[in-house]
Amino acid sequence: MTCYETLFVVKPTLTDEEIAAQVAKVKATLENEGAELQATDDMGMRKLAYPVAKNDRGYYTVLFYKAEGTIITELERTLKINEEVIKFLTVKYVKNKEIAQFNKLVAAANKSAEAPVVTTEEAPVAEEVVAETTEAPAEEA
Repeated sequence: MTCYETLFVVKPTLTDEEIAAQVAKVKATLENEGAELQATDDMGMRKLAYPVAKNDRGYYTVLFYKAEGTIITELERTLKINEEVIKFLTVKYVKNKEIAQFNKLVAAANKSAEAPVVTTEEAPVAEEVVAETTEAPAEEA
C-alpha cells in the first residue's frame, strides 16, 4: 500500500456541524474503499492565497492514509462533485525520504490531536463590597 496525503478546503460559510459532516463524508469514502486512515489534521479556518469561487477563506483539513492507487480516483471524484469542497490536493509518497517525512507528519498530527485542550478557568469573582459612607450635613455659611 502506498502512502498518500489529501488536503481539501471546505467553504467558510458552513457551520461547525456541517464542516464535521463533510470531513466525515470524505473519511467514510476512504474507509469504504479500503484505505487505512493514519491521521487527520484539522488546520481550521485560514485565508486563501487567492479567491476561489468568490471565497477568501476556507476550512482546511489534511488526511494521511495508506491505500491502493485505484482508491484515489474514487476519492477525487467524490471531492469534485461535492459542492462544499472548493479545492483539494492529493500527494503520493513513494521514495524512502518521502515516506520518512510522511511518518513524521503522521506523528505530528497524532501528537497535536492527543494534546489536551487547555482551558483557562476564570477565578470566581469576589463580590465587591460597597462601603456605605455617611455624608455629614453640609454646614451653612
